[in-house]
Amino acid sequence: MNNGYTQLSNGVQMPWVGLGVWTPEREDATEAIKRALEIGYRSIDTASAYGNEEQVGRAVAESGIPRKDLFITTKVGNGDQGYESTLRAFESSMEKLQMEYLDLYLIHWPVEGKSLDTWRALELLYKQQRVRAIGVSNFHIKDLEALLSVAEIVPMVNQIEFHPLLTHMELRAYCKQHGIQMEAWSPLMKGMLSGNKTLDDIARSHGKTVAQIILRWDIQSGFVTIPKSFNATRLLENISIFDFTLTEEEMGRIALLNKNEKMPMPDLSKFRNL
Repeated sequence: MNNGYTQLSNGVQMPWVGLGVWTPEREDATEAIKRALEIGYRSIDTASAYGNEEQVGRAVAESGIPRKDLFITTKVGNGDQGYESTLRAFESSMEKLQMEYLDLYLIHWPVEGKSLDTWRALELLYKQQRVRAIGVSNFHIKDLEALLSVAEIVPMVNQIEFHPLLTHMELRAYCKQHGIQMEAWSPLMKGMLSGNKTLDDIARSHGKTVAQIILRWDIQSGFVTIPKSFNATRLLENISIFDFTLTEEEMGRIALLNKNEKMPMPDLSKFRNL
């Protein structure tokens, strides 16, 4: 395993660890993103629905880091899905980000009757080299099967909720079969896994935090991971996971925690595109 990057099906290098910037409180993420970039993060994950693409663009511009050294992801929201509307949404996102190209563009959620046309728009953007990679988010096997039945290009990434209580074994096997890189959102369950005896024991044995154990488990499971934190100490902890390795026995113990349990969903009514 490359300590920094995984290679997508089209050869693009994607960092194993990135920064998720969604927050239900809509707090300003600019300074936190700049801090993360200073610490060493090179991947930032946003979305049109998050309302902070401008903050991502500002933080990147002020960081002074060359654009080619960064991996920026955003997503088209439900309200913008469809062929022409997706192309317009992309231009809006790029204007807010103040960038010439995007590293990864995702369909945020599957929308019946619209996602296939949305995917055609993503394929066009990819062919035009406006986007280095395209993919989906929150797609399950039935959604992927419908997409692959008409797609010219197989999604390079599927970003889903993934953590020790929700392991998606069938979906993981399906994506591996089709060369789709899995990516974990909410990998730490917003701290809900703290106090878990199995994770506590493994963390003590490695001299690491529970969060570091979970994020290491993510990448050893083949998942890119994008924990969200705006706290300087935790930002550093979350990216400091390449100096140890979990044993197969420890990996198995963590996998046994699975309960197919999803995170409680917040009130999304205030988000225009969700």
